[in-house]
Amino acid sequence: MEELFKALAVSASGLRAQSQRMRIIAENMANAKSLPQSPDQEPYRRKVLTFSNRLDRALGVEVVTVNKVQFDQSAFKRRYDPTHPGANDEGYVLQPNVIALVEAMDMREAQRTYEANLSMISTARAMLMRTIGLIN
Repeated sequence: MEELFKALAVSASGLRAQSQRMRIIAENMANAKSLPQSPDQEPYRRKVLTFSNRLDRALGVEVVTVNKVQFDQSAFKRRYDPTHPGANDEGYVLQPNVIALVEAMDMREAQRTYEANLSMISTARAMLMRTIGLIN
């Protein structure tokens, strides 16, 4: 029965990590068109997560945690629009380094991973209930 609790802890940590990942992806998608309002400003910079494993000493298992949220350092795209208030002296406006298709694929992967962890929790819970039923 102890192994089932360990499985639940690992899956729950996966749910938390993927939930945070989906929030960051949603923020990226929401700001994909956020342009600077003056030439000296930068547009929205994409955020990315890194994960790490952490030992849960109480249970004796490694759980997944978000290591850090950092900014994607890839270059901004430029669009020629001399009428925009954020255009530089040459008439170019910097655009966010968010690619909607990449974010959509990341979101789908995060959703599938979330669903897999949820399925694992449901399976472990069902096994735990059967075990309790056998004991009674």
